[in-house]
Amino acid sequence: MKSFIHNDFMLYTKAAKELYHTYSENQKIIDYHCHLPVKDIAEDRQFKSITELWLEGDHYKWRAMRTNGVSENIITGKNTPDFEKFLKWAETVPYTVRNPLYHWTHLELKRYFGIDELLSPDSAKKIYEKANGLISTKEYSVKNLIRKMNVEIVCTTDDPIDSLEYHQKIKNDGFEIKVLPAWRPDKARAVENPVQYKKYLEKLAEVSGVNINSYEKLIEALRIRHNFFHNNGCRLSDHALETFFFIKYTPSQISEAFDKVLAGKQISQEEIEQLKMAILFEFCIMDYEKGWVQQFHVGALRNNNDRIMRLLGADSGVDSIGDWPVAEPMAKFINKLDTDNKLTKTILYNLNPAHNEVYATMLGNFQDGSVPGKIQWGAAWWFLDQKEGIEKHLDALSSLGLLSRFVGMLTDSRSFLSYPRHEYFRRILCNKLGEDIEKGELPNDINWIGKIVSDISYFNAKNYFGF
Repeated sequence: MKSFIHNDFMLYTKAAKELYHTYSENQKIIDYHCHLPVKDIAEDRQFKSITELWLEGDHYKWRAMRTNGVSENIITGKNTPDFEKFLKWAETVPYTVRNPLYHWTHLELKRYFGIDELLSPDSAKKIYEKANGLISTKEYSVKNLIRKMNVEIVCTTDDPIDSLEYHQKIKNDGFEIKVLPAWRPDKARAVENPVQYKKYLEKLAEVSGVNINSYEKLIEALRIRHNFFHNNGCRLSDHALETFFFIKYTPSQISEAFDKVLAGKQISQEEIEQLKMAILFEFCIMDYEKGWVQQFHVGALRNNNDRIMRLLGADSGVDSIGDWPVAEPMAKFINKLDTDNKLTKTILYNLNPAHNEVYATMLGNFQDGSVPGKIQWGAAWWFLDQKEGIEKHLDALSSLGLLSRFVGMLTDSRSFLSYPRHEYFRRILCNKLGEDIEKGELPNDINWIGKIVSDISYFNAKNYFGF
């Protein structure tokens, strides 16, 4: 019987198969954005079971299990036995058909454990025991899990106050795969909650050595930390925005608003937007000065369920797509940086698929000929990184920009078993181009189209980021 995850999975034409197997399959992975816990890499964590490895922090799976009627006590409860949790996931998987979790689950079982059998309640015990037997060996430590997937570079997501001690340890220990920090300063802009923000500033002041008693001192402290990140190999920033905004302000307005926050006062919505925008512009200038790549993840409506938030906190699977207006403020924001000659290489990610063409056309407004694909439309993100979402992204980018200059896929994941998502993307890419060749809509020049596939799979990111 043919395996579900077989050699030509998702490849439906001769050209698609040749493109994937010859030009994409064996390319190394540059995972330039993820949320892997760097401490686990530094300590080369050995997981106790596939439950711990697979379900501990994966809110994609939590969300599916809740929808399938599984109790929260089982999904995230501390006292539920590992096998009981795994069995509930096994019961859920057959109901995830046509959800990317179905493909990802079986790709992960195949690639990491050599398991061809479909996960279900009937197969759960056998799969659980086989996977756990492998996980108990040193070959399945965190570093070896990364090695198995032909990874070259991992960029984590790190707050400005982070010590980066684990990144330093990884480097000093001689791990051959680069694990680099990425600057994620969202909390440094979270002025809407003065009480929490002041606590954050206290930590920032401590690690920077700056007494943050004014807006100017805030920027000084952040620059010190930005320099520290740069000296530790960081070459990317990342910013989570509900939407872009563009609002005029004066230096005195920014200083006054910041002083109010320092005093513990709640500021107006206009002042919040002014202050957030001013700080974000400073980050963009820092990135430009150092030649970093800046990323903007836009459009998530986060933390919608108060009950889950009280129980588990953020990043627990209760986020969704938002629908804020974005085109005009995004254009004005980027244009301001471009006008001031402070626009560094930029990647824009949208979560609302209604904005696909908005983002795809925004890129061309600010290309300047200095770098191929200087302004990028980032990979289909979060709720969009499934087959249809990826195909729509590739179609819009092809129609309105240059697909050939795209820097390709990332995991955006907290799971050490998530690297087959790169394979998933590559198969979809090759199938789409292969179908165009078969239909005569692209020339049957496998070498040239193959080069484009290789570039999107690896070389564009290698050249763009310059790690």
